[in-house]
Amino acid sequence: MIKINNIEYKNIEENINILDFLKKNDKKLYKQAIVAKINNEKLIDLSDSIINNSEYQIFSLEDKEGLETLRHSAAHIMAQAVKTIFKDAKVTIGPVIDDGFYYDFDVATPFAPEDLKKIEKAIKKIIASNYKFEKKIMSREDAIKHFEELNEPYKVEIIKELPENETITFYQQGDFIDLCRGPHIPSTSKLRAFKLLKIAGAYWRGDENNKMLQRIYGTAFASKDQLKEYLNMLEEAKKRDHRKLGKELDFFSFQKEGIGFPFWHPKGMTFKNILVNFWRDLHKKDGYQEIQTPIILNKDLWVKSGHYANYHENMYFTQIDEQEHAIKPMNCPGGMIVYNSQMHSYKDLPLKLSELGMVHRHERSGTLHGLMRVRQFTQDDAHIYMLPSQIKDEVKGVIKLIETIYNKLGFKDFEVEISTRPKKFIGEIENWNKAETALKEVLDELDYKYDINEGDGAFYGPKIDFSIRDSLKRAWQCSTIQLDFALPERFDCTYVGEDNQKHRPIMIHRAIYGSLERLIGILIEEYAGKFPLWLSPVQIKVIPVSEKHIEYAQKIYEKLFDMGFRVEIDKRDEKLGYKIRSAQMEKVPYMLILGDKEIESDALSVRSRDKGDLGSFTFSDFINQLNSEL
Repeated sequence: MIKINNIEYKNIEENINILDFLKKNDKKLYKQAIVAKINNEKLIDLSDSIINNSEYQIFSLEDKEGLETLRHSAAHIMAQAVKTIFKDAKVTIGPVIDDGFYYDFDVATPFAPEDLKKIEKAIKKIIASNYKFEKKIMSREDAIKHFEELNEPYKVEIIKELPENETITFYQQGDFIDLCRGPHIPSTSKLRAFKLLKIAGAYWRGDENNKMLQRIYGTAFASKDQLKEYLNMLEEAKKRDHRKLGKELDFFSFQKEGIGFPFWHPKGMTFKNILVNFWRDLHKKDGYQEIQTPIILNKDLWVKSGHYANYHENMYFTQIDEQEHAIKPMNCPGGMIVYNSQMHSYKDLPLKLSELGMVHRHERSGTLHGLMRVRQFTQDDAHIYMLPSQIKDEVKGVIKLIETIYNKLGFKDFEVEISTRPKKFIGEIENWNKAETALKEVLDELDYKYDINEGDGAFYGPKIDFSIRDSLKRAWQCSTIQLDFALPERFDCTYVGEDNQKHRPIMIHRAIYGSLERLIGILIEEYAGKFPLWLSPVQIKVIPVSEKHIEYAQKIYEKLFDMGFRVEIDKRDEKLGYKIRSAQMEKVPYMLILGDKEIESDALSVRSRDKGDLGSFTFSDFINQLNSEL
């Protein structure tokens, strides 16, 4: 007896595979099937034999598992196509990524954009050939010999590094064979909607000391309509690229003197400070106390916290007084020193300490991407020290704050994920289990749907990650809540309980913006630079028609400035149309055009960025308009 998608089947034919079984018993599911999961544990190929007394879940292209399997297989098909055209190309790796896949190749001459069309044509031939994906197993010796004969040194290197006891599997479609754990789609004909997107350089294994490879990015979808929608989104995303708009808005720049370190310009700093002040006001109301800890701290602290052992390769180090120090990649160890600087009673808890801390992380040069991935950023950290009985209420409080902040920023929908204990961790498993259970119970009680990301927690505790969806339906992971029993133990954090004995607090690490720099990049792209009035670094541009109107314009500017509005005046000796176009390019929400008529009637001619000419306003009516919008 077996179960497939909760339907029981008896008298199973011996050695029949999943796909053949579906063909005989469920024609509809057979046509849709892409990949299976056995006993709710792992994904397997549909060509695998059915095992009695097992339970199977079948996934189609409408499921995440099915779509990821399709994209994984598409990477193999693309590699086959490349090898068909470029005989001497050496294959390396080709994983699935968000919304697509890539494959890295070692070639004598870099690919050109026109090569993508040739490769796509070859892919279509492979699809039409309807090759089956056939799983094969080889011994380590045979596998090494096989790829040495094919002159594929990267595959040989990967095989030699695999654990001695690992079964080495390969997948073959047509005459192309690749090292892979699988699973894959049943045959190449399942790939119906695909597109190769771009070429980029990438170092082997992300290490700049290794050879530069050629990376081809592609994507695949369940249908041509979905693919078309995605490609349209990519075109819109290009227009909204925060690197391009950030330059046009004069927010920030990147310079060769500091690769991966943003230089903030005045308007960018204004925008940054708007977000900081908004954050500070909400945290103060919610009972947080702000602290600041040093950027450079002694290596011994990072050994004690576990960061040196678990995060060493991402840290920067320096010598001070002949002792090794680290530039902090995270704020938490410094925050714990502040906690330990005085005695605490159970009556003090929960204690909420927040910090807008500048952190530095050594990101590989190939992974840097505008503000989305930088080497220096501001993390809006906070650490909550609490009693065991306060865990659920405090986690709920953080979630409420996340909702408040992101709703105000214009994001209403969240995708939520719990990440559990990783292979490398500190602390007791019993406490890990308590922490994971508490996080799940909170989300269940708040009626949140969530996914489980097994083994991806922080090394000191499980976490809840919140991703927001922007107007282009892209997901961005920003907020995180991490529940930690381990670091308070390592740092010997205590409080005096009702029994006058010392006890260990539980700790929440949490960030809501995550990286302030990354959030700014997201907001630039979300609004295409056209920020709502409360977020705009310049809310009003006062534009005198000519030099004789500057005195009146200056008076209006000063009144608005004194009332706290972010206002600029354009006194340049330029034509009116030019000054209006400049303000529109800067995406300023309101322009005040002031000439003879406005001076005579003591009025304002108001132009909106979004609605065009709004007509004549009295000063007080315009202020009412601004205040109602704010």
